[in-house]
Amino acid sequence: MNCEVCGKKAKSNLCERHEEAYNSLLKTYDEWRKAMDISWKDYLKEIKENPYTGKWAKEVAAHLLSSD
Repeated sequence: MNCEVCGKKAKSNLCERHEEAYNSLLKTYDEWRKAMDISWKDYLKEIKENPYTGKWAKEVAAHLLSSD
């Protein structure tokens, strides 16, 4: 199986690094949602455009937005 984001070999749909980024996005979304009223899609857009977001998280956010 290959990572849906980068195409590298993976044990699931995502490689280890993109899986970590995805889990981080999920955790952080809970924090954002508690602080403000934001949808999952708007959150992903914010993450994708944030200059302080890491490369893998941006790639996962872009992938999730494009596959939605």
